[in-house]
Amino acid sequence: MPDELDPQVSEFASQLRRLVDRSGLSVAAVADRTGYSKTSWDRYLGGRLLAPKGAIIALAEVTGTNPVHLTTMWELAERAWSRSEMRHDMTMEAIRVSQARAALGEFGAPPVTAPPTKTRKGSSATAAPGIAGPAGVSPTVPPQPATPDKHVAEKAEPPRAPRPGPPDGVGGAKRRLLMFAAGVVGVLVVIGAVFLFTNHGGGGKKANATHTSASPSVSTNQELPAGVKCVGASCTGKDAEAMGCTTDAGAATTAKTATVGTTVVEVRYSKTCGAAWGRITTGVAGDSVQVTAGTAKETDTISATGDAIAYTPMVAVKDAGEAKACVTLASGQKGCTT
Repeated sequence: MPDELDPQVSEFASQLRRLVDRSGLSVAAVADRTGYSKTSWDRYLGGRLLAPKGAIIALAEVTGTNPVHLTTMWELAERAWSRSEMRHDMTMEAIRVSQARAALGEFGAPPVTAPPTKTRKGSSATAAPGIAGPAGVSPTVPPQPATPDKHVAEKAEPPRAPRPGPPDGVGGAKRRLLMFAAGVVGVLVVIGAVFLFTNHGGGGKKANATHTSASPSVSTNQELPAGVKCVGASCTGKDAEAMGCTTDAGAATTAKTATVGTTVVEVRYSKTCGAAWGRITTGVAGDSVQVTAGTAKETDTISATGDAIAYTPMVAVKDAGEAKACVTLASGQKGCTT
């Protein structure tokens, strides 16, 4: 199991393995009897993915275990898993903030300068460093009264217009501007990489599943129940189990079914997720399943001998009636749900 796995989750995964070992069933047999794929059970038993509650209840029935005790252990593991995900999110946020600060820290604040010092009549004030204006020019100030007891101020000389000169620090300003632009680009690249990682790393679907076409537009502006990670179009191409659409909160049901030979093909539908997927059971290696909804299409194939189940990624639908599932057997025989 992964070294960084939370101890509570690790203990729960170990308990699942002990139940399977004591039952004398292979992982493929457990998958066949519970309705969850062999690939998924490999992840659950290895601690790489937390099993959904529905899978745990099904395992309890298959192995003759008290589901109450097993569900209690699952609830503790689920809380530990959520805490681990929160720590991961906080770590990624801290990395992004640190990188942004490092990039922006390359640029210093503009120097703070004192105003020019006034002098008495007959003197001139020299421009202080950093004050806006041509470099090397010493503008004069109006003359001041000679003595404090005079009541009439002498007429001030108008200041002489300074001769134009090259602006001070043009080269330095350009360098600072280029450094600032480079830093901002760096921060945007980091944020974009993290965004892509967090949005494409959670599908969890098997490698032999294919995803084509866009799915129907379904609104995603709604608050999702705990454990459900997508809705509508955001579910398209994603694994139903990994996205929580097969849990109690996902409320998955079998909307349509048909039997071709000895293989059962189904349209599975989650109203909470606003998505459907195809599933075949009691199949053999080489059998493939396809689900379509409008122009959207997803497929999956039983690739390993001993497996009896395959299920496609999801497609977004407004209701289950939009989806149709078809099976192509290894023998070439085909059939679809109505």
